Amino acid sequence: MAEFLKIYEDKPNEAAIKKVVDVLRNGGLVIYPTDTVYGLGCDITNSKALERIARIKDIKLEKANFSFVCSDLSNLSDYVKQIDTSTFKILKRALPGPYTFILPGNNDLPKEFRKKKTVGIRVPDNNIALEIVRMLGNPIVSTSIHDEDEVLEYSTDPELIFEKWQNRVDMVIDGGYGDNVGSTIIDLSGHEPVVLREGKGDPDIF
Repeated sequence: MAEFLKIYEDKPNEAAIKKVVDVLRNGGLVIYPTDTVYGLGCDITNSKALERIARIKDIKLEKANFSFVCSDLSNLSDYVKQIDTSTFKILKRALPGPYTFILPGNNDLPKEFRKKKTVGIRVPDNNIALEIVRMLGNPIVSTSIHDEDEVLEYSTDPELIFEKWQNRVDMVIDGGYGDNVGSTIIDLSGHEPVVLREGKGDPDIF
């Protein structure tokens, strides 16, 4: 059964963050708060954990469109081809924030994603998520938790999330009520920015 861990977003407790990071480093799956919906994440470097998430989402890993959650833009070059100045300015203006940016992937992607031409990059405006990634030292691979029914509280109330997911993940973080609107997805891999999904982030940021 998963551990249920309370962390306060305005001042995340270092010992609590370390607990989360230990779970991730050991190949565990964690449900954690972002600036949009709660996310299901694992360590990007752990193949077994990536396989577990793909199984839960009932999708082949190489076909999965998971996001890479980063603490800032400093490790972009680890996963993304060199981007031009205007693209970088858009990222700087929007992040941290409720956006997922689709960018061209490079040859250093983890082997599970090597066939993908693009990757989704997130830097959420949420101290808990950012501190976890900072302490972990590399991105979290993340996907949102969706509900099959219309009871949206399932996605927003950490206690209900725990009730539903406790036997499928290793830790659920209670970071307060989440949102039920996903991130705005913007494709920056072509010549012009394309809004693929309008979510919480204002699409008119260009």
